Amino acid sequence: MIPRAVLFDCDGVLADSEMVVNALVADQLTALGWPMTAVQSRETFLGLALPDMVPRIEARVGPLPPGWAEDISHLIALEMTERTPAMPGAAEAVRRVAGAGIPVAVASNSARAELMAKMRSLGLATVFAERVFSFEDVERPKPYPDIYLAAAAACGAAPQDCVVIEDSVPGVRAGIAAGCRVLGFARETPRDVLAAHGAEPFDEMAKLDKLLGL
Repeated sequence: MIPRAVLFDCDGVLADSEMVVNALVADQLTALGWPMTAVQSRETFLGLALPDMVPRIEARVGPLPPGWAEDISHLIALEMTERTPAMPGAAEAVRRVAGAGIPVAVASNSARAELMAKMRSLGLATVFAERVFSFEDVERPKPYPDIYLAAAAACGAAPQDCVVIEDSVPGVRAGIAAGCRVLGFARETPRDVLAAHGAEPFDEMAKLDKLLGL
């Protein structure tokens, strides 16, 4: 059945930005006394919003400098403004869904400044228009359902009539908790892990049309 709306995660789904962002995080944490590579950063924080990262970091390095979260968010936004790597085929998939008359939204655990920088860099800001949601727009970030409930409402659709496109366990859990059908893009997270949390795994953006019934 064709969904009433399609709700996209950003990092790892629309933007191939996980390693770029995690390299910045790893550099910052290494300087704070928690030696870390970009790969280790991805494994540690995949799918988490900054508010959920901070307690984990402080458990290892002690209290963070005042404004640390805001500063790293600003660094990431600057990097994404200059260059947001696109996930192959993702922007085209979004445009095909929107072109079929199906409302689309983006719902990300990124901070708003980072997320808007990514949307502009990917050329998707006008496609999603006002239907862009960061963790700052809701009370609780993923894995809570708040952000997908807000995105569904912005599209004028009931959550059970929406399809969520996710790549991380926190994101899949959020979509399932919201009552949406979840397609799990198996790139950063293995297919069996996504499936274990309730997603239907797929591995190519070119397959999205068929999965959505378009």
